[in-house]
Amino acid sequence: MNDPAANSSLELLTFRVAEQEYSLDIMSVREIRGWTRTTPMPHAPDYMRGVINLRGTVLPVMDLARRLNLPSRETTDRNVIIVVVINNTLTGLLVDAVSDIVAMTEDDLQPPPDLSSDPQMAVVRALTVIEDRMIRVLDLSAVVPDTSDEAA
Repeated sequence: MNDPAANSSLELLTFRVAEQEYSLDIMSVREIRGWTRTTPMPHAPDYMRGVINLRGTVLPVMDLARRLNLPSRETTDRNVIIVVVINNTLTGLLVDAVSDIVAMTEDDLQPPPDLSSDPQMAVVRALTVIEDRMIRVLDLSAVVPDTSDEAA
């Protein structure tokens, strides 16, 4: 398997959710903004906090802790919304705090173990260790539901 992308470098944005560390590819991040109160939407999944106005665009905001079946804490001014783009759609991810940006190669990533009984693992694309900390790399396409599928 001679994959030239295997050695390609990538940058990950690391952040905290429910006392755990996660990351995602920085290329999918549009911006990071402070917590803004959301407007709830009827019939939305329980992990969707609601929507906010992002410079004239209606932005759905997902509580990432609830989405990952982790304990969700009360929202404070310390919380952050990471605005990501996936399938040309913007979504806000509510997290506890953003940690930093780390550079690495695909070789630094390890596949997660197959723990099919744990629904959370389906959204983890890879694992990596940074300064003795195990960081989970999220598969954004598994975390953010494809709205075109739901509409069908």
